[in-house]
Amino acid sequence: MYKRSSIDSTEITCRAADLMSAASNRYRITVQVANRAKRCRYEDFDSVDDNVMKPVLRAIIEMSDELTQPEIIVER
Repeated sequence: MYKRSSIDSTEITCRAADLMSAASNRYRITVQVANRAKRCRYEDFDSVDDNVMKPVLRAIIEMSDELTQPEIIVER
């Protein structure tokens, strides 16, 4: 059965546009989103939970949250 994510497609589009507008280099931010999505995919693969959100969508949401709420960014 197909499960729909709780995030609206217009919200994802707006968040992606915010990321692109805040970035100095569109290619670099695209690569960063792809790398984060890859990491999310492997984290989801190891977990038992069946997540309905695609890794790319989750990466866009996380990165846009970090952009709008800098206090949630942790040093790595």
